[in-house]
Amino acid sequence: MTNITDLGIAAIRDGVAKGEFTAAEVATAFNAAVEAAQPALNAFIVTTPEKALEAAAKVDADRAAGKPLGKMAGVPIGMKDLFATKGTQTTAASKILKGFKPEYESTVSQKLWDAGAGMLGKLNLDQFAMGSSNETSAFGNVISPWRRKVEGGPNDTAPLAPGGSSGGSSAAVAARMAPAATGTDTGGSIRQPAAFTGISGIKPTYGRCSRWGVVAFASSLDQAGAMAHDVTDCAIMLEAMAGFDPKDSTSLNMPVPEWTAGLNADMRGKRVGIPREYRLDGMDPDVAKSWDDGIAWLKDAGAEIVEISLPHTKYALPTYYIIAPAEASSNLARYDGVRYGLRDLPDGAGLQDMYAATRAAGFGPEVKRRIMIGTYVLSAGFYDAYYTQAQKVRTLIARDFTNAFMDVDVILVPTAPSSAFALGEKSADPLEMYLNDVFSVPASLAGMPAMSVPAGVDRNGLPLGLQVIGKAFDEQGVLNASLALEQRAQFSARPEKWW
Repeated sequence: MTNITDLGIAAIRDGVAKGEFTAAEVATAFNAAVEAAQPALNAFIVTTPEKALEAAAKVDADRAAGKPLGKMAGVPIGMKDLFATKGTQTTAASKILKGFKPEYESTVSQKLWDAGAGMLGKLNLDQFAMGSSNETSAFGNVISPWRRKVEGGPNDTAPLAPGGSSGGSSAAVAARMAPAATGTDTGGSIRQPAAFTGISGIKPTYGRCSRWGVVAFASSLDQAGAMAHDVTDCAIMLEAMAGFDPKDSTSLNMPVPEWTAGLNADMRGKRVGIPREYRLDGMDPDVAKSWDDGIAWLKDAGAEIVEISLPHTKYALPTYYIIAPAEASSNLARYDGVRYGLRDLPDGAGLQDMYAATRAAGFGPEVKRRIMIGTYVLSAGFYDAYYTQAQKVRTLIARDFTNAFMDVDVILVPTAPSSAFALGEKSADPLEMYLNDVFSVPASLAGMPAMSVPAGVDRNGLPLGLQVIGKAFDEQGVLNASLALEQRAQFSARPEKWW
């Protein structure tokens, strides 16, 4: 029999339902995988083997009693430590929230538990989801399970970034520590780590998944999504996560489509847009080749390829790095040492001194940098020059997509400008790190659904991802085009086990 930890959501759920193995056996196998890999990869901040076993026992009891089983029955998952989990530490990977145990459950995590999933633990991430490499966590770097291949010699041992901010999620799924994981995507934080580690990840339309109970970074951009081995597993998990929530004012009051049932890789009659603005000067040749391969694969699936223009693309990154820090500056004002989390109170200090000392000790350098940028662009003298201007440009970027989708069904672009880089390689230069988001940020600003699927490996044997962007509310179109790519890419590379 196949090793249980090699199975994905569909195989586990169906195997449990048919009685091929019990949910308890699945939970036990993944708990052991987490325990074995955690010291080397640091993918989890907190492990909760008892929660996984508790959920599994309920599924097994329900099956024995002949009760109907949920979409995720018997599937243990990793929960990004941005989602509030009742009674289990939730930190957003920041010292300022160390030891915080919420008295409530996020809507998304509750939906997953209601669907029969269990929790293996809380996954590491960039602090407050701010980062592209998982190097800003207060709980140490996540290490990618992948290693660069060296021709004719042993693999390079330099630790690689798993992407960010959902780096714990991507590393856990790629290393078979979990069959799936939740992620959040503000400017690419599901798609880029998925691309770096050779897994699939989908960011749905803004508002499709509730933000209630998710630690906020930039509220007009944050969106929860699914990370798993393949397109089908992502569709199953997203169905369980999505849905209207009256507790979230930005939640879409729309029924959740049956995306899994609607999966279809036939692209005949579909038009795929290729934006000329994404062909950057000096583009990595391996990334350019994988994009060309993707175009050929969708053509083979029956799609018509159309060159399109998204003229304001070049303004997306600067626009994002004004709007997101501005919203972060406002959202993170609540962490002041008064109500919860860290409190640093120097002797004889007044209230302002406590605020300053708490935030200085609790926030990491990248979070402080973004709060300062955000506070600056919102200040009286610069609000119109930066923030108002950025909102206008955001509208133009969204309009570019609206115009393009009058002519095409989906858009195909690379997910990231390179494969995974070594830890420490870009952390000295924040601007170089921010450039990692160049292909993923436009869809976030426009609130469009977008998905990364593995498309092959580069010259160093590291995974590369292709990104499908769709119209608002058309997750089905994104999933279907992604399935067509997946079937033709036949991606089967796995990290060689060294941990």
